[in-house]
Amino acid sequence: MTAPRVRFAPSPTGSLHVGGARTALYNWLFARRGGGTFILRIEDTDVERSRRELTDQILHAMRWLGLDWDEGPFFQSERGALYHEAADRLLAEGKAYRAFETPDELDAMKKSAAASGSAFRYDGRARAISKEESDRRAASGEKFVVRLNVPDEPLVVDDAVQGRTEFPAGALDDFVLVRSDGHPLYHFTVCVDDVAMGITHVIRGADHLPNAPKHVALFRALGAPLPVFAHLGMILGTDGKKLSKRHGAAGVEEFEAEGYLPAALDNFLALLGWSPGEDRERMTLAEMVSLFSLERIGPSPSRFDHEKLAWLNGQYLQEVPAARLIEMLKPFRVPDFDPELLARAIALHRSRARTLVDLAHALAIYGDDPMDFDAAGMKKFGKPDAAPLVRTLAERLSAAEPFTHAALEEAARALAAEKGLKLGDLAQPARLGLTGVLASPPLFELIEVLGKETTRRRLLAFADLLARVPAAH
Repeated sequence: MTAPRVRFAPSPTGSLHVGGARTALYNWLFARRGGGTFILRIEDTDVERSRRELTDQILHAMRWLGLDWDEGPFFQSERGALYHEAADRLLAEGKAYRAFETPDELDAMKKSAAASGSAFRYDGRARAISKEESDRRAASGEKFVVRLNVPDEPLVVDDAVQGRTEFPAGALDDFVLVRSDGHPLYHFTVCVDDVAMGITHVIRGADHLPNAPKHVALFRALGAPLPVFAHLGMILGTDGKKLSKRHGAAGVEEFEAEGYLPAALDNFLALLGWSPGEDRERMTLAEMVSLFSLERIGPSPSRFDHEKLAWLNGQYLQEVPAARLIEMLKPFRVPDFDPELLARAIALHRSRARTLVDLAHALAIYGDDPMDFDAAGMKKFGKPDAAPLVRTLAERLSAAEPFTHAALEEAARALAAEKGLKLGDLAQPARLGLTGVLASPPLFELIEVLGKETTRRRLLAFADLLARVPAAH
């Protein structure tokens, strides 16, 4: 097979949605698997809605996901001459024609169709205008649109994912290619670019499937071979409805900001519609490339399960080397302390975290001393008579030598035995005073990382707080 040439063509009218990211990923995997070319094209001809900062966001998201491109980015806004040249050629060949109806005339035609209970379809009346008259009227400044002269014959879409669909003759009207202001429209620019760029496979979402007959007609008019179409099943929320903000994060940059890893998101998106076989769930990009094929993409919609993504991300998080993880945590305001101690703290907390945000939040206890304490914990352990015990524990832990978790636990157990208590009767108030919460990694390993000075300061401050608690608390 000839090496494939595929494209990802986002519109910079919004940030990169996970649906678009999956489309980009599948195109990238297909190109890499076949030793082909992955082209990035920015479809920014919607002047009112396209914004440069959104283009920058899309490019950043692509790079973050590890999806490098071989050609581009090409901007449709810079390719106007190509579209006008193609329109002129279609006019000269009689495959397109000028239509001079005014907005009022078109509105009257639409009202007439509505009155008869039918959808508006342009009836092709301008086809009857001779080339000479059309040229004369255009030269005189009369406004016109350019419409495709759609042949009266069936249109077939052989889709590699959704299967074969045949559209009968007359299924399309003569749709507009170029507006009266000279602005080329979406379907036209897409096909002109696909032809010019030698695209062999068009892999995109199933929401574009209704456009496929128009594109088949345009490829024929342009005298180009049809690419292989592959329309991917839609991505839905867990409720079966179109994925949107109400389901949680839906943009790639949102997942980055929430502390997801690109490898986990790539892995998760790849499995939304594609099966690598053998019930595989964990894969690197390189492994995906070696296994990817259009034949293993299913036609049905997929459901985006945030909970499963979080679980998968947590699995990836456990495998990142500590030094790399320290770098990845920098945007998330992790306390600035000794890298060796930070690495030890990460080792304590990472098994409980599913995102970098989770981990950063857990590491916050190594920064400022706690000011707020869990209400349920205070109700249970925040009694005034616990103050002397916490103060004594602070002194015993400070005296432990060496200051290791084993020696610290031994000191605490000895104090508990002296007081006729269980270790938990000491550990829970200590945990609350040191972290503000009742859930943490193993207490004495935590204390070892906090260090002698911080541990003593926090426990003594907590003892003073307990001493001030009203007796009725």
